[in-house]
Amino acid sequence: MKLNGTSSNTQSNGTPLNGTHKNSYALNGYHDELVDELGDAHGASSLETPMRADAFAMDDALKIDLIEEHFREIMTILGLDLTDDSLNGSPRRVAKMYVNEVFSGLNPANKPKATLFDNKFRYNEMLVEKDITVQTYCEHHFVPIIGKAHVAYISSGKVIGLSKLNRIVEYFCKRPQVQERLTMQIAGELKRVLETDDVAVIIDAKHLCVSTRGIRDTHSSTITSSYGGKFEEESTRQELLRYVTQPGVTI
Repeated sequence: MKLNGTSSNTQSNGTPLNGTHKNSYALNGYHDELVDELGDAHGASSLETPMRADAFAMDDALKIDLIEEHFREIMTILGLDLTDDSLNGSPRRVAKMYVNEVFSGLNPANKPKATLFDNKFRYNEMLVEKDITVQTYCEHHFVPIIGKAHVAYISSGKVIGLSKLNRIVEYFCKRPQVQERLTMQIAGELKRVLETDDVAVIIDAKHLCVSTRGIRDTHSSTITSSYGGKFEEESTRQELLRYVTQPGVTI
């Protein structure tokens, strides 16, 4: 492994490394270790989802064709027999799923259009939409993150249709994510749309990259939150937490 600009001269089993293999082994080992460490840390590099400038230079149909081709190659490298009836259509299915479904939130054209209405009832208390389904994909391992989101806001004179709260959560879920960024993106969009800082978002989710690989802990979940405006006040925050933790309505 490479440390402080120098390379170790032996493999992990003590065997000397010779020639170019020595440097290649050291660099690759260091790179793999760093990649794994960053992935397990679940940190985000920025608030915005990292996107290339030419992200939408090609249409969805071409993206599907290219992803199908590359995923077929991945399956072939893994040793799978793509002549088998069960596997033959998988590259196409995966490509369509990526573009049309689970990562459709990467495209700004799919952002829900939120219409505001006058708060004619003059309802000035918090509105809470709890237990909104969260289904997104970890951007480090591309496996699901599944849980619930609770969002709340206090009207600044305008209100929004309830279903739009769910759709905003869904939109930001449909892209590779880390939970901290997802929480902040939802909160930021709600503040923008609702024209108020009085917004709160809480997400409680299970990460399959934790439960199905690595530590393989199937019991833990991750909670993230964002409190803005009046929700930064202890009394308002505690009121919200009481609503979120009380049993939900059963129909």
